Amino acid sequence: MTKANETIKMPRLLELYREKIAPELTKDLNLTNILAAPKIEKIVINVGLGEAILNSKALEHCIKDISLISGQKPITTKAKASIAGFKIREGMAIGVATTLRSHRMYEFLDRLINLSLPRVRDFRGLPSKSFDGNGNYTLGIREQIIFPEIDYNSIDKIRSLQITIVTTAKNNETGIKLLTSFGFPFINANENNN
Repeated sequence: MTKANETIKMPRLLELYREKIAPELTKDLNLTNILAAPKIEKIVINVGLGEAILNSKALEHCIKDISLISGQKPITTKAKASIAGFKIREGMAIGVATTLRSHRMYEFLDRLINLSLPRVRDFRGLPSKSFDGNGNYTLGIREQIIFPEIDYNSIDKIRSLQITIVTTAKNNETGIKLLTSFGFPFINANENNN
């Protein structure tokens, strides 16, 4: 069978969004067009590596971990300015980041909600106060080992990472409705955010 004959399977969450979530949000928000319903634009995964100054292998290990988690190779972020107190020079590699879009984004989101977050120790839900005022949500993960793609025996050190979910929602309330409909386990989704 050739690649031309293969069909690409639509991610489960994208199918859910198109068939159920978008029509419900259009109705709930009194929108006239289904295309005006808020949606997730991209997911950015970011790791700050201050330790890369002293440990040159840390960057390599982190790139490997984020590649496994996201399914694509991250870029290296560099310092924009020199900071003598932290021994950082302009242009030094101090982190890694990757941006997920389209099918890869929905597949990552599905794994995050259904596999990774339930593996967090003492997990009671996500705080709904981590929105930025424009409907975008940032989540801090303390240990990369919550992702099933990471083998605990192959990591060099436990690292934290930040996941930012960028949406087309105009405010936090709409962002909460959107992410809750995807199954995000917020502690108190009814809480009013300004």
